[in-house]
Amino acid sequence: MSPYAVKTLILLVAILIGLNVGIATAWLAQVRGAHVALAIRDGGVAFAGAVTLTVLLLAHLGLL
Repeated sequence: MSPYAVKTLILLVAILIGLNVGIATAWLAQVRGAHVALAIRDGGVAFAGAVTLTVLLLAHLGLL
């Protein structure tokens, strides 16, 4: 397997982690009683933060 394929799969895992975190955050905001637009915003912020932190952590560990 080429190194680029491994890096692509690792980035895909980071995006999937971000999606799970974003969906959970939006759902919790909705349960909390937030407006739909605010729940979507919270989920988007959580997605961006989770992907960024995951990629930074993996880059620091030398996997990217």
